[in-house]
Amino acid sequence: MRAYLYDDIPYVLLLYAEAASQVEDTGAPVGDQREPHDSGKTVSFETLAELGVVYRQFPIDAEGKWEETIDAFAKERGYKNRDQITVTKEGLGESYESKIKMFFDEHLHEDEEIRYILGGSGFFDVRGFGGAYDDQWIRIAMEKGDLVILPAGIYHRFTVDTANTITAMRLFQDEPKWTPYSRSLKETEEREARAAYINELRQGAKAVGVGA
Repeated sequence: MRAYLYDDIPYVLLLYAEAASQVEDTGAPVGDQREPHDSGKTVSFETLAELGVVYRQFPIDAEGKWEETIDAFAKERGYKNRDQITVTKEGLGESYESKIKMFFDEHLHEDEEIRYILGGSGFFDVRGFGGAYDDQWIRIAMEKGDLVILPAGIYHRFTVDTANTITAMRLFQDEPKWTPYSRSLKETEEREARAAYINELRQGAKAVGVGA
């Protein structure tokens, strides 16, 4: 896993070669959301932690010891349940394009989101808050063996990369509240989960003497 500032080149979803020819030429650079969009500006794990993002790496070994590690981690965090999700063109068929667009819409959840990558690769983008990265996209590149926890209330989005395949384990406690609330809706900013998240960040900033 590595994290860096997203380059902010306007994106379009170019899922098929013929789609490229249908993009209107505006003279501005246009990028596929699945490309790295690496600005070259690395973001530290410490910065992610300040945003409430937890990262762990549990390498998947042939002997299956990773399963014991995940079981122990789940017990430590109180995750009682899990399932698995796979995103591929073949698996989703005609709904692939609409699903990828949906995942990439900026949104938040009322529960934390936990993903452990079992295969393939992709990107989670999270919004910075306060300080040097205020409201900027931070891209987290995920691959096999990476685990990330996004706190409730954080604005984020997801996309596969150009390989167009990812399989992830989802961990949760009881019934997860993973309904996506789009940032494009005014009421999303007013949701309790968002207010609690912002308050937690501000309290954390005060504790270390940083303005937010």
